Amino acid sequence: MIRSMTAFASSEIDVEGYTLIWEIRSVNHRYLDVSPRLPEVFRSIEPLVREAVGKHLKRGKIDCNLFYRKQKQGEETIEVNEARLNQLLNAASKIESAMNQFQAISPLDILRWPGVQSEVREDLEPVHDDAITLLNEALKQLVESREREGADISGMVDSRCELIQQQMVVAKTRLPEVQALLREKLEKKISDLLEEPEQARLEQELVYFLQKMDVEEELDRLESHVKEVRRILRQPEPVGRRLDFLMQELNREANTLGSKSADIQTTNVSVELKVLIEQMREQIQNIE
Repeated sequence: MIRSMTAFASSEIDVEGYTLIWEIRSVNHRYLDVSPRLPEVFRSIEPLVREAVGKHLKRGKIDCNLFYRKQKQGEETIEVNEARLNQLLNAASKIESAMNQFQAISPLDILRWPGVQSEVREDLEPVHDDAITLLNEALKQLVESREREGADISGMVDSRCELIQQQMVVAKTRLPEVQALLREKLEKKISDLLEEPEQARLEQELVYFLQKMDVEEELDRLESHVKEVRRILRQPEPVGRRLDFLMQELNREANTLGSKSADIQTTNVSVELKVLIEQMREQIQNIE
């Protein structure tokens, strides 16, 4: 199934007194580029995050943001770093002795001094597995969103393929008349050149008219490429790169058809083909 590369998903869970929230954004990218943004207490799960994303997605720039908060803010225990406190008091005592002056120190000022309060580290390792489970749920949502948008893109590309085939029918219907006109012009050129023989000029004119008359090959290749695009749209695996390559091939044939055009109608067909191909190419840039 065709997938878009642009999507957003989020998931949330309450576990072990905490609320965990994942937000995942994906945009176009040539390859898979995963950017986890994790709180420090979840830093150890980064390899698991990358592994989980790789199982669900093959292309796109993926931003994975994890947020957490305590459900209840209880009374926080103040832990005093005894060693740091003693260092601070000894230093203050030495300064007072040197100044021969006693200066009262506020306990609150001491608590504000860097390092006096022991840092209380949260232990969230018990919810690491829950975080990964929640991530997989968010990734499934992201994939579903990408598939829905991919279905819309697939329908648009298929409709443009149908319009391209209609334009090719116009060109093929017009082809016998164009060839007849070119043949008439060629016969007149040859007649004029035979009156005043000039072999090099005659050969140049022959090559020019033969090139103009032979556009069936371009039309056949265009038809073949369109059929391949429609076939690829039904493939289950990621196909964005293959479709992008086919857009280049379609554009090349449309340009060649335009350069060989011998009448205004065929020129208009070439222009319309290039418009349709460009519309497809813009959308295919967003396909995984």
